[in-house]
Parts: sequence; structure tokens; C-alpha cells
Amino acid sequence: MPSERERMVAGEPYDPDDPELVAARRRARELTGAYNATAPEEADRRRDLLAELFGAVGDGVAVEPPFRCDYGDNIAVGDDFFANFDCVILDVAPVEFGDHCQLGPGVHVYTATHPMDAERRRERESGDPVTVGDDVWIGGSAVLNPGVTVGDRAVVASGAVVTDDVPADVVVGGNPARVIRKLE
Repeated sequence: MPSERERMVAGEPYDPDDPELVAARRRARELTGAYNATAPEEADRRRDLLAELFGAVGDGVAVEPPFRCDYGDNIAVGDDFFANFDCVILDVAPVEFGDHCQLGPGVHVYTATHPMDAERRRERESGDPVTVGDDVWIGGSAVLNPGVTVGDRAVVASGAVVTDDVPADVVVGGNPARVIRKLE
């Protein structure tokens, strides 16, 4: 029988109060707390903490504190990834960023989702992965909802709420986000 963690990462309903998951969230809080307490001149310490927190970290990664996440080890970022202040990633399912991605301040990425039925919602939650391609720019205060994929070279406008997949080479904006224009 799979563990609650295995069920969670697979996108199946799981019990968030499972002791292993509670301990994993505590670990993430400790690491993000240490990370958020670092100063800009502590680049090596920041890199080490991100390498310990995230599942995969490329070269040239920068995340401005404060940063928050659920588990951390379900997050993979490629080379030259940048996240500005106040980024939140709820990573109950995998979150993957390609190379050369930039996140504005206050970007939120959600994989966590809950049943619509109130009785079931009291006991279980689940998640859907979020995947972001290469060379993507996500503007400040944008939200990526569970299960979305953002294509290569796409731009997500500030404040956009992404509820569906974003094709490559487009600009999306609004709530819910829609294609505003194609990029050349």
C-alpha cells in the first residue's frame, strides 16, 4: 500500500495530517526560515539552503526572501531561475520550472486542490502538478493554479490567474487568464 506521501506526489487523495507529511512540512519551514533570514551577501549559504530545500536546482538560481513553500523537495528549477520577493509555491505535487524563468514579486504557484464535497474535504486533499517551460516570465502577483502547464517563452501578465494551460509564445492576462497576443 502506498504511503500518504507517495499518494500525495502521485496526485491521489491523501491525509495531510500523516506524521511523515507533518514532519516534511516542518523541515521545509525550518529551511525557509533559515533562508529568509539570510542577507544578500550570503549567496553561498542561500545556494546551499536552496539545494537542500528543493528537489533540483540549476545553476545561477536566485530567490529573493521571503519565500514560502509546503515541502520544497517537490520543486525543481532550471538554470538562471529568478523569483522576486514573496513567492509562494504550494508543492504537494511536482512543480517544475525550465531554464531562464523569471517570477515577479508575489507570484503564487498552487498544486494543492480539494474535493468539492464538504464531507470529503474535511479529511483529504490532493494535488495536480504545475509545469513551466523555458524562458517564461511570470509577472507580479500572478497565480498559477493546480494542473497548468505554461509553454516555452510565454509571458504571464501581472495579476493574471492561470486556470488553463498556456501555449508557447503568447502573452496571457486577466482572471481567468486568456491569450492577449502572440509573440513573434
